[in-house]
Amino acid sequence: MEFDNIECVSSSDGLDEDEIHHHNLQHLHQFASSKPHNVNNNHNGNTIVVGGPTAIAPATSVHELLECPVCTNSMYPPIHQCHNGHTLCSTCKTRVQNCCPTCRQELGDIRCLALEKVAESLEFPCKYYNLGCPEIFPYYSKLKHEAICNFRPYNCPYAGSECSVVGDIPFLIAHLRDDHKVDMHTGCTFNHRYVKSNPREVENATWMLTVFHCFGQYFCLHFEAFQLGMAPVYMAFLRFMGDETDARNYSYSLEVGGHGRKLTWEGTPRSVRDSHRKVRDSHDGLIIQRNMALFFSGGDRKELKLRVTGRIWKEQQNPETGACIPNLCS
Repeated sequence: MEFDNIECVSSSDGLDEDEIHHHNLQHLHQFASSKPHNVNNNHNGNTIVVGGPTAIAPATSVHELLECPVCTNSMYPPIHQCHNGHTLCSTCKTRVQNCCPTCRQELGDIRCLALEKVAESLEFPCKYYNLGCPEIFPYYSKLKHEAICNFRPYNCPYAGSECSVVGDIPFLIAHLRDDHKVDMHTGCTFNHRYVKSNPREVENATWMLTVFHCFGQYFCLHFEAFQLGMAPVYMAFLRFMGDETDARNYSYSLEVGGHGRKLTWEGTPRSVRDSHRKVRDSHDGLIIQRNMALFFSGGDRKELKLRVTGRIWKEQQNPETGACIPNLCS
């Protein structure tokens, strides 16, 4: 629906913004309430905001009015317009080289003050409402919330390529299995052997990603070689396929050794919200120097043969003492 009587004026025209606000908003109250109170689901499963004079859904005309026609993201001040009234966000204004993408007229430096006032008066559901987020926020607070919303999709945890796939955990599990051919295991213990014919050739690439399913959750075990300063190292660490709060409920241990020596690591898995590179660069895992790795490998020290074992357990609260006790899977 077109809002032909919304005036968008240059911020240099000398008009009082309050006058513009009063003149242009009085007809908009029929479309949206400035204080919705609730979120209900209709029979089709669509989320609708209710409360106030009328209800608005995330895809109403008012919401579409605040959508940039170029990038389709929500527009935030400064909102720009051309002389014919076509609007776009400030980011896209610099990309279109001062030419209106709708009518091809020169954009100039005109602010759409009325539309900015409209935005200030509205509240909307989080854009992840269809994924389960029940929150409602003032229009200008949406971006901050959506950047950290617990219902936002997860990035693909596969580190061997620049994969841009996002989705919920069940979708990503199927994606890892079918598209990346990742090994899937059930159980909370693991025993892996890593072999490399020339350990002096270290590349910044993930050697292996294995997914484990235990306690009703999924975990990603990473093992890779990379350069740390001037020396190559080997690193293993675990990531939890879920949010950080849930990841803290679990612990894991990793062990590598040979010839009567061993290295052991114990810690809390990081959430896949933290990128693979972030975890690796923080050294939050079992790190094996090359000389030690070759010692564990034995033989003529010309071939890397590492066996990494480990287990995952869930921390449980003792109702009598309040202390955490490990819950080991069988």
